[in-house]
Amino acid sequence: METKNKKIFIADDDEAIVDATSMMLEMVGYEVSSTLNGAAVQAEIRVKPDLILLDIWMSGTDGRDVCRKIKADPETRDIPVLMISASRDIRESALASGANDFLAKPFDMDILLLKIDELIN
Repeated sequence: METKNKKIFIADDDEAIVDATSMMLEMVGYEVSSTLNGAAVQAEIRVKPDLILLDIWMSGTDGRDVCRKIKADPETRDIPVLMISASRDIRESALASGANDFLAKPFDMDILLLKIDELIN
């Protein structure tokens, strides 16, 4: 698993998930940036992360709408999006919105790392 210089952007309104996931990803060598504000994702990903970890249900923002905008923009459409949600029944709509993969919360960190590795390497 090659993580050196790979950037991951996390968008989730649950600060505990952002903190724990960021810490774990940084421990294995990823550069991590994040936002708790779903409406800010589009502007903040201009830094071109190698992968976006995107929550579906964020305060006032539907991650599926954010994903559609990311995938419609020529500047960001090739960035892999891994959508996460506490609702396991939402996988189909996450993939239909353009997400490259889906992971239900709570997720196992080893599975998260495997999915990230598959999407960016």
